[in-house]
Amino acid sequence: MGEHDEVDLHQERLQQVAALLRGSGARRVLDLGCGSGGLLQYLLRDPQFEQVVGLELSGELLAQAKMRLEKLPGSEHGRLALICGSYAEPRPTLAGFCAAAMVETVEHVPPGKLSQVERAVFGVLRPGRLVLTTPNHDYNPLFGLARGEFRDPDHRFEWTRDRFRDWARGVASRNGYRVSLSGMGEWHPDLGQPSHLAVFELA
Repeated sequence: MGEHDEVDLHQERLQQVAALLRGSGARRVLDLGCGSGGLLQYLLRDPQFEQVVGLELSGELLAQAKMRLEKLPGSEHGRLALICGSYAEPRPTLAGFCAAAMVETVEHVPPGKLSQVERAVFGVLRPGRLVLTTPNHDYNPLFGLARGEFRDPDHRFEWTRDRFRDWARGVASRNGYRVSLSGMGEWHPDLGQPSHLAVFELA
């Protein structure tokens, strides 16, 4: 896969996540690790979403998101909020949203902080539905990567299909969620799909 294919995959991912959020009937949505606002721009174009909040640790990426989104029709009247901060920290003021997304972000978390993220997101925020995507490490040879090599130097880990399944099911069972697991992108019979997809629903 070349760079062009990865760009196409990213847009496909964003569109599919937006559709999953829309299908939940959600009106208030959190984008955790919103980056430069790629998903937020899809959400703002949909009148179903009455309140859209992006949380991002990088001030630079958040500034890019602000520039990207403030001219969009639908970003006015307090419908959009951008917050600089980490989803690993408990934020009770953002608890109880209908839905949330974590798109290609959890792999940037140091593995030792994953339990902290779990408590903050699934224990405190407790969205009704959470849609999460992250790279499938099994698929990396099709990107021309060597064994053990990650897709991005900023990634702290990348889960195989088995590890991802175990993590997602564990998080769901510990926090009162159901989870359905699938993938995104072109399917390979031995390696699965480029991205893992988990949809968590409050039980």
